[in-house]
Amino acid sequence: MEPMYSANAEARQQALAINKVMRNTFMLLSMTLVVAALTAFYAMASNAAPVNWIIMMVVFIGGPFLIHFVRNSAISLPLVFLWTGFMGYVLGPILNFYLSLPNGDQVVTTSLSLTAIIFMGLTVYAMTTRKDFSFLSGFLMVGSIVILVAILANVFFLQMPMLSLAISAGAVILISGFILFDISRMVNGGETNYVIMTVNLFSNIFVLFLHLLNLVQAFTSQD
Repeated sequence: MEPMYSANAEARQQALAINKVMRNTFMLLSMTLVVAALTAFYAMASNAAPVNWIIMMVVFIGGPFLIHFVRNSAISLPLVFLWTGFMGYVLGPILNFYLSLPNGDQVVTTSLSLTAIIFMGLTVYAMTTRKDFSFLSGFLMVGSIVILVAILANVFFLQMPMLSLAISAGAVILISGFILFDISRMVNGGETNYVIMTVNLFSNIFVLFLHLLNLVQAFTSQD
């Protein structure tokens, strides 16, 4: 009886720990999205100039590495809010650009709605089924490299609108896989640090929204 009781007690403790990580993650994620929205609105209202894309990429990629390094220290939370606030500020000029288009309101609203639907749908699916999506890790790594190389090639050499749309379509699929992968890790106890989970999910939402903006604008444009 004792081994069975011990196993049940351990399972309950693990379930409680996972629930705590999930609760803290979604609470912190909600707060970071609010902060990002506020800084985006500020940048939009002040007509802030677009942030240099090199600076944006350095902060977007380097920020999570720094947060991961200090993930168990008291400074991790302030860094998360600083990073997400900056990314919100980056988003402001981008939104102003899309809103300046003839169908800008529709593009932004549709993209935001699709982002919420995709993220919530995949999150609910991963949490409900509790499937292990760790098998996606190799695909996600290779896909990330392919998308990054394609973006750089299109920016510096090709500059093809159709390739840009193909990249965005691939990025939406890739980010959907990342959402399933990250939520699955949290649900199954693979990631126990809610700060890291928040950073991962915020990154997913941010990139998903940017690429949906590109796709929605292309498919709703009247040109």
